[in-house]
Amino acid sequence: MATDLHELLRSLRVWDPQVTQLPHFDPATAPAAPLPLFTEWFAAAVAAGQTEPHTVSLATSDESGLPDVRIVMLHGADETGWSFASHAGSRKGRHLGARPYAALCFYWPVLGRQVRVRGPVSSAPSEEAQGDLHARSTGALAAALTGRQSEILGSVEEMARASEAAWERARSEPETPVASWTLYRLRPDEVEFFQGDEARRHVRLRYRNTGQEWTRELLWP
Repeated sequence: MATDLHELLRSLRVWDPQVTQLPHFDPATAPAAPLPLFTEWFAAAVAAGQTEPHTVSLATSDESGLPDVRIVMLHGADETGWSFASHAGSRKGRHLGARPYAALCFYWPVLGRQVRVRGPVSSAPSEEAQGDLHARSTGALAAALTGRQSEILGSVEEMARASEAAWERARSEPETPVASWTLYRLRPDEVEFFQGDEARRHVRLRYRNTGQEWTRELLWP
C-alpha cells in the first residue's frame, strides 16, 4: 500500500537533536557588513558536517515576471558579490538576460541556519568566466562542453553520445573554451541571516545596502 503523503509529512520533524545543534546567535555582535558573517557561518556549516553547504537555491523570473527556482553551486563570495555560473542560453541565463535580478537561499539544517541574498546580477568578463570553468573538474568542463542546457532532449541515447564526446574532448583539451559559459555575480541589496531556536524564537538579522553603508535590522520570525 502506498504511503499516505499527509501521514508521512506529519511524522517528520525539523532539526532532529541527534543531527542538529542550534548555536546561540547574538545579533548585537554581528559585524557591520554581511560578508564576514556569511564567511563565518559558511565555515561553521562545513565544520559541522553539512552536506554540500555550497549548494544554493537560485530564484529568477522570466520576461513576464513569473518565478522559477533551482539549485546551483556557489563559486565565490567577495566584495564584488556572490558568484554562480551557467550557460547564457540556459533558462536561468535567459531569465537573467531579460531581468537581471535574482535571489539566493542557503539552508544548513545541521545548524538550523539560512542565509538569503538578493540583488542585481551582472556577468563577469569572459576571461574570468573561462578561468573559473577551467579551474574546476574535468567533469564540469565536460558538462559545459555538452551544452544545450534547458533545450528539448530527443532521447537519453542522444545525450549519452554528446556527453561521451564532451568527456573525451575535456580530457584531451582541458583548456577548451566554452563561449556560452557565464560567470554571474549577484551584488546584494539585502542579506538576511536566520538562526533557528528550539523555543521558536528564531533570530532574523537583515542587512540592507543603502548605497553608502549597510544598515542592520531585526525581523520578527
